Amino acid sequence: MKLVVKYGGNAITGENNVLSELAERARAGDACVLVHGGGPQIAAALQRSGVVSRFVEGLRVTDDDAMAIVEGVLCGTVNKDLVRRLQRLGARAVGVSGEDGGLLWPTAIRAELGRVAGDVGVDPSLLDGLTGLGFLPVVSPVAASRDGLAYNVNADVAAGAIAGAFGADAYVVLTDVDGVRADREDPASTVASLSLDELADWRRSGRLQGGMIPKIDGAERAARDGARQVRIASAIPTHPIAAALAGAGTAILR
Repeated sequence: MKLVVKYGGNAITGENNVLSELAERARAGDACVLVHGGGPQIAAALQRSGVVSRFVEGLRVTDDDAMAIVEGVLCGTVNKDLVRRLQRLGARAVGVSGEDGGLLWPTAIRAELGRVAGDVGVDPSLLDGLTGLGFLPVVSPVAASRDGLAYNVNADVAAGAIAGAFGADAYVVLTDVDGVRADREDPASTVASLSLDELADWRRSGRLQGGMIPKIDGAERAARDGARQVRIASAIPTHPIAAALAGAGTAILR
């Protein structure tokens, strides 16, 4: 199975349930790719540096000074922590950023967000090569422009684009909630599935808000670009990937 998992932001904890399952699947022969975020870690680093975080539609505004901090946190601190943890669990994890091997490049720059790519192109050659050799790539969502500048990419947007380009059999977004909710405050309102047409209706009616917007953006991209199964689910179960593939959370359908 070709499997892309997005894990990050508020879902990253000291628990190893997600990483243990990924390591187990990689050892069993699945071609696994982990794409991570790091919002809380970035926020803490920016605060220590006296930089105030601002968001537009769930995306972090990133000026030149903030970009240096964002890149250091994503590509250094968070990425290498996940690589070390996966290696302790027996996976042949290797850390890469979207800058490496031309994996990610910005195709749309959102000027109001500064050094942020609103969308990215993907060359999956590096991931194909690494997974073909039995490695588990751990990808930090930073893209390099043609003129050599680094751009912050929302991890959900990056992961969805990677899942589609990689031809994933499954793209699983693991988060701190149990799926997409009709009422964001009511866990019992989690919906089992949403088609792309239904998501368009949700957008028009304003039902998608905050951090769920980029998650849906990435899931839509993955579904449109060819990922065979797309799910948004909780990272809490002991085997969260298996739970998602068995029907937990919300399926995004073409």
